[in-house]
Amino acid sequence: MYDPSMRVLTVLELLQARETVTGAELARRLEVSPRTVQRYVARLQDLGIPVEGRRGVGGAYRLKPGFRLPPLMFTGEEALSLALGLQALRHLGLQALAPAAHSAGAKLGRTLPHALRESVQALEDAVQLDASPWVVTTDAALLSQVLEAVRAARTVRFEYVSHQGQTTARDVDVYRAVHLGGRWYTVGWCHLRGERRCFRLDRMRGLSVLDLGFTPPDAFDALAYLRDTLTDLPPAHAVSVWLAAPPEELAGRVSLWRTDLTPEGGGSRLRCQREDLENFAAFLLGLGCAFRVDGPPELRGVFGRLAGRCAAAEAGGTLAHDPEPGAP
Repeated sequence: MYDPSMRVLTVLELLQARETVTGAELARRLEVSPRTVQRYVARLQDLGIPVEGRRGVGGAYRLKPGFRLPPLMFTGEEALSLALGLQALRHLGLQALAPAAHSAGAKLGRTLPHALRESVQALEDAVQLDASPWVVTTDAALLSQVLEAVRAARTVRFEYVSHQGQTTARDVDVYRAVHLGGRWYTVGWCHLRGERRCFRLDRMRGLSVLDLGFTPPDAFDALAYLRDTLTDLPPAHAVSVWLAAPPEELAGRVSLWRTDLTPEGGGSRLRCQREDLENFAAFLLGLGCAFRVDGPPELRGVFGRLAGRCAAAEAGGTLAHDPEPGAP
């Protein structure tokens, strides 16, 4: 089942969860003999944990009443998984949780034994997690509300802003929350449309959880549904750009979600579908290589406006925002 140290920790976990545990049950759960259980209990006692035993028929073990265990005790693999999970959390667009992630990491470090703490720190330092350039910042409190509604199977009400800027009121039976391609989505039954729909959390406003329950579908694969749905969505802008760098040089710097990156003419052809062309233009400039925009014309227009802003900044002027095309 486990190595001996894992079995000792399992005994401790069982004693924490139950007022008393019989030796026979521990032996069955650990797949060892009752005599071996006695050795594990003795090991816990050697570590200063007051385990009391009752001999005879029906003999059982318990922790001394009033004894308070340390708040966290982890194996090396458990500690590493927690540390890497906290590190990955910073790449999910939930900036509001960054202080909490740092605080949790600090608490984890203080709790671990010195040798294990050094081992985890060394492994953390050796790992680099790449943040997708398309990650969209999401309100952590909003995500928490959605997750609570999913857990309680409650309908939510919110205003939803479409890509065209139109706002509609929605009541939705939320089934799941999904992180895909740098964005958070929720999938559920939309009362307004009378069918399943997906919604981006960064476009949801004023969400409230209603006192209205529903029965979620069994074994619903929200991720598969979302991928199929997003594949069928009409593109906001079909982008085609030639980059003066081969694909291998761009690895890890270009998100491949809904993106095609192929060799072409000593460089790379990037084709994708993007909604926010100004952010995409800034991303292209940040790649640090020459490029040529072959489409759409609107992207070339964005670079024209950016050039004007750069010229104004170089001349010492200020220009905070460009007006929208066609705006007075």
